[in-house]
Amino acid sequence: MADEKKIIIDEDWKTQVQAEKEAAKHAGDSPIGEPASAGERAAPGTTTAPPHDPPMPPASFEMLVTTLATEALVALGQVPHPATNKAELHRNHAQYIIDTLDVLRQKTKGNLSPQEQNLIDEVLHQMRMLFVAVASQPSATPSA
Repeated sequence: MADEKKIIIDEDWKTQVQAEKEAAKHAGDSPIGEPASAGERAAPGTTTAPPHDPPMPPASFEMLVTTLATEALVALGQVPHPATNKAELHRNHAQYIIDTLDVLRQKTKGNLSPQEQNLIDEVLHQMRMLFVAVASQPSATPSA
């Protein structure tokens, strides 16, 4: 009789776990706070983004380095700022981003592929050379 009770408890636990899995699966199909209708559910394993939120490229070391380099280019006034559409020099910000790239290089040394190591070394060198060239221009004014 004790065995029968154990089987019943075990079956109840399995049923509860299965119900929780189903609830979690359905909750993951819809945006937070909005119930999904049967026609709006995405296929399992796929994600959908609203039209104003375009898909992003896969995360990678190369993408991280180029994102930081682009931010440095904006701070050095080489690329217009996306919000203002103006090219402005922000030396402190540029120096911070270049220093961040150097920290990333130091912390990942020995853990990168030859291509990744070459990329960060080249980008860091180019950003440093550009910083020196821009900072030494007489028309450059310090910014906050």
